[in-house]
Amino acid sequence: MSKIPVARLLTGAILFAFVAAVVAFNLVNLNEAYGSGEPYYSRTTNMDKWSDPLPVLAVVDGVAVLAVAACFFLWRRASRTMR
Repeated sequence: MSKIPVARLLTGAILFAFVAAVVAFNLVNLNEAYGSGEPYYSRTTNMDKWSDPLPVLAVVDGVAVLAVAACFFLWRRASRTMR
């Protein structure tokens, strides 16, 4: 077994874990902000302090998309040079 398939497998696993972490981050923040069920007294008492999580999530997702795209670009470039 050569080093290239092991490196590709490890890179793929790290990339998958990164994407899974970003998805989990999004789910936790959206569930925290919007939740399930109707608002009631204890949820609406501090509505003046509530902030919309979408701008932060958009930045995080944008950085994640750029990182994944860069990894795929480098992965393809490395596989072309190894041939």
